Amino acid sequence: MAKGKDTRQRILEAALEVFAQRGYEGATVAEICKHAGANVAAVNYYFGDKASLYREVWAYAYSLCPAVPSVDPEAPPEEQLRQFVKATIMNFHQKGPQGHFTRLYLMEFINPTGLIQPIWNELAKPKRDMLLDIIRRIMGKDRVDEQVIFSELSVINQCRVLLTIRPVDLEYLLGQCLDREVLEELADHIAEFSLGGIRAVCRPTFAASQRGNRGWG
Repeated sequence: MAKGKDTRQRILEAALEVFAQRGYEGATVAEICKHAGANVAAVNYYFGDKASLYREVWAYAYSLCPAVPSVDPEAPPEEQLRQFVKATIMNFHQKGPQGHFTRLYLMEFINPTGLIQPIWNELAKPKRDMLLDIIRRIMGKDRVDEQVIFSELSVINQCRVLLTIRPVDLEYLLGQCLDREVLEELADHIAEFSLGGIRAVCRPTFAASQRGNRGWG
């Protein structure tokens, strides 16, 4: 039994590296097994097929990341948003196991497989619920509504700049290296920019002007 668990784990770890490097379509079961020191039959035995292995790899990769960002439960929601953004930015830039997940995510982003949507929704739910609740409290709302969801999308997609732009291109745009200090400055900017936007859309005058502008359409 212990040997079987060891083989299964080796396949998972090898598959994570290969899928992260080549994406789902570019990866082969043969290459994964070569990296794992296992035979192809072992993949069929433990996972069934390549698609099932891919879904298992996603769950495994996600388990290597913090379940939710480290946020002080006693802090005001504005400070919690800053902490959430900083943790997310740092996770996206991590090397090692967490970095594998970031690359895996990027490969799926570039070439969607349609294989992981149900499991992704389940895996991402705790983090998403946390961010939605933080924004809801900043807005002073008693429930999550469309305005909260739109704000959540804005915040998280600013953080995804580290996934959608190559590091070398981002360094060119910034004019400096992506070291920890710069990443923290970026996180601070995203948080403050987001807080400003969240406060703006909550102002009655802003909402009224938006309704007025729609009337000109």
